[in-house]
Amino acid sequence: MAQRAAKFQANKYLRPGLTEDEIEEIKEAFDLFDTDGSGSIDPRELRAAMQSLGFEAKNQTIYQMITDLDKNKNNSIDFEEFLDMMTARMSDRDTREDINKVFRLFDDDGTGTVTIRNLRRVARELGETMTDEELQEMIDRADSNGDSAVTPDDFYNIMTKKTFV
Repeated sequence: MAQRAAKFQANKYLRPGLTEDEIEEIKEAFDLFDTDGSGSIDPRELRAAMQSLGFEAKNQTIYQMITDLDKNKNNSIDFEEFLDMMTARMSDRDTREDINKVFRLFDDDGTGTVTIRNLRRVARELGETMTDEELQEMIDRADSNGDSAVTPDDFYNIMTKKTFV
């Protein structure tokens, strides 16, 4: 029970494209499965969770699920293993390398940034009719340092965001 007493620190489990809030939500789901608070999900807990979700949970299926996820081979699933499984399922998101390839398509002048000029060209090539104000708004939304240019990191962050405010 000592693990539950300490405040959970999502920042220790950061993954690309996942916010701390999302990690905390995954931890809450993990805690629902980890009924004894041991910090890991054993076969008994996994079977109970599967049954509560309406699945017929045969021993062979339960043990196979544990084996598939149990990287450290201790016959249970700890939070790190659970998080890896959840992020692998959640994220058919593009990798940083793939997103950088797209960035380079925008950065046709090779400056290492995307400016309104680059964005205007891409919009025109895609047949989009956008005003300079609309294009500048897109730049401003992604630009982290206020220089009216989008860096590869800015581009990655905006491309992996789930909501745009």
